[in-house]
Amino acid sequence: MSLKKDILIRVSLVYLGIVIFGLMILGKAFYLQIFEKDQWKRSENNTVRHKIIEPNRGNIYSADGLLLAVSVPYYEIRMDMQSESFTREIFDRHVDELSKSLSEFFKDRHWTSYKRELVRAREEGNRYFLVKRNITYTQLQEVKKFPIFNLGPYRGGFIYVQQNQRIHPYGMLASRTIGYTMKGPVESVVGIEGAYNRELRGVEGYRLMRRIRGDVWMPINDRNEVEPRDGHDVVTTIDVDLQDVAENALMNQLMRHEADHGSIVLMEVQTGKIRAIANLSRNENGTYGETYNFAIGESTEPGSTFKLASMIAILEDGYVRPEEIVDVGNGVVEYYGKRIEDSGEIGLGKISIQHAFEVSSNVGISKIINEHYKDNPSAFIDRLYQMGLNRKLGLEIRGEGRPEIKYTDSDLWSGISLPMMSLGYEVRMTPLQILTLYNAIANDGKMIKPVFAEEIRYRGKTVKKIETKVLNHSICSNETLSRIKIMLEGVVENGTARNLRNSHYQIAGKTGTAQIALDKQGYTEALYQASFVGYFPADKPKYSCIVVVNAPSKSIYYGNLVAGPIFREITDRIYVREYDLHRDAPEIASQKELAPYSKSGLSTDLINVFDHLGLESVHQNNQTNWVSTRSSEEGIILADRSIIPELVPNVRDMGLKDAIYLLENSGLKVIPNGRGTVRSQSLEPGTRIRKGDVIILEMSITEG
Repeated sequence: MSLKKDILIRVSLVYLGIVIFGLMILGKAFYLQIFEKDQWKRSENNTVRHKIIEPNRGNIYSADGLLLAVSVPYYEIRMDMQSESFTREIFDRHVDELSKSLSEFFKDRHWTSYKRELVRAREEGNRYFLVKRNITYTQLQEVKKFPIFNLGPYRGGFIYVQQNQRIHPYGMLASRTIGYTMKGPVESVVGIEGAYNRELRGVEGYRLMRRIRGDVWMPINDRNEVEPRDGHDVVTTIDVDLQDVAENALMNQLMRHEADHGSIVLMEVQTGKIRAIANLSRNENGTYGETYNFAIGESTEPGSTFKLASMIAILEDGYVRPEEIVDVGNGVVEYYGKRIEDSGEIGLGKISIQHAFEVSSNVGISKIINEHYKDNPSAFIDRLYQMGLNRKLGLEIRGEGRPEIKYTDSDLWSGISLPMMSLGYEVRMTPLQILTLYNAIANDGKMIKPVFAEEIRYRGKTVKKIETKVLNHSICSNETLSRIKIMLEGVVENGTARNLRNSHYQIAGKTGTAQIALDKQGYTEALYQASFVGYFPADKPKYSCIVVVNAPSKSIYYGNLVAGPIFREITDRIYVREYDLHRDAPEIASQKELAPYSKSGLSTDLINVFDHLGLESVHQNNQTNWVSTRSSEEGIILADRSIIPELVPNVRDMGLKDAIYLLENSGLKVIPNGRGTVRSQSLEPGTRIRKGDVIILEMSITEG
């Protein structure tokens, strides 16, 4: 065989082999694409995937600009010991320096302990080794300068992961209304956090990550595939000063009467804005805390505060007038064997309907309702429905209790239902639903929806204002409205709430004392619900308020004695601070006894001054050095003001010296406009501080 032919045969065989091998590869690729596509796709997804990057959740502010909830960033430091450019030479040369830097900076263990763990991680080829958890942004910037870490993610294997933690700077203050969110099989959303979760949470970002082992993932590169978009901020209607007064007044009264729980809601009459809402219940150890939003969620028999609805119905139907007479006899009446009695002043005989309402006569109110509606009870229920008392308020905050006002065709309707319902039994409403009815009277008959947020902001700019929503343009005629207002004023002037009278402003409202039903076994003499609901000033209402205290001590359980004083403490505080509510006298008597005004600032400095002047001061929580102040009859109350690293501090009401100290220590450049006390600041408290940020302070005294 010739050499040429031999070479040709060999080349042909090699060529044929290459062709066969190529066909096999194409065949295998075709097989994988067609028959094992899903399996390989799953495998790829199990090793590389886009992981969610959580955005910074928006802040929640009070109406007066104070920070109520904020997400604070914390970081994890990790190392990729197999990063491509992270050589053994780099590690060996600098591991001692790195270990010593970590030990000196965190002061948590000896440097040899750090070195031992780093060396072990390097030997094991750990690609996501945890160095330190929960460090702040400031600490992170320092750690980045350490040996090895300062080489970056490729040559130094340096990785950091951001995690956000939600905190409430004011602790328990309105904590249940501010709320929270919890992730799980079913997302739990509570309060304003839940109501505005979509606005607060922002838009998620994505980063390409590779599985290292188990459930440990490492970023493939430094950049995000999709950048997250921070959430919007929510400005609530809560006034921190009034909220503080409400919670302290409720706390003191609950402790005094050893009550089980209680709630307060303070609402602005014309806007429906909730300025304070407090809910406290007794814990197992005898202390009180916020565990449930009773004002919104607890639907109970309201008792005598519901008599307002009964009087509106009968006056609107024209059956009676307030000056007409009703015979309450000796204060006892029976309906189908059910005995109803008056409490307090009994045996009043013949009195006007107006006075029967003022003294909360069960006999008088039930008699006139039963007499005029017994042949057509549905007409009474229809009036209650027309007012909207059978419908939920439609609050943004979840968990509103359902009002229950049964109709005459209900299986539970009986011969005693009509008189019992007229007194606030066999019906169920929440404290906020009752308050909304009374607020409608104060608002000239217009029933409006309570609101908990004023506006939505993004990076300091308003993107949405929350408007007031009308639920019922007129719950009754003007004639009925005028009569009802006089009757509510009479309760305080001549009736069960005479202890709330004062010579400086007039209160209108109604007391309530209801027996609490337990396990559907009937009523017990041991448990009561004391309440007072009303508005003030009566001649030109600005605020409405309800106070409910459940299960006070056996000896004292009437609404005027248990709930009334809390109402009066709140209205006194409002009257002192809002000069436009004053009539003739420039101040109420209790104001003269208040401690003088004081700026907010450093607690130690303030206490030294107060001691020198002989002034009483009370540091309520004593958790922070910086405090806000308010005057009270007990002295000057110091409330903690949280200063959070990397976030703009709240310096309102501080002197310029303290404000500049705080702001410059936070890394801000300060430009004051004037002197005296800080009235406003250009950067909102709680916003993140960026390098080079300038903050302008508007002072109480401006030059020129």
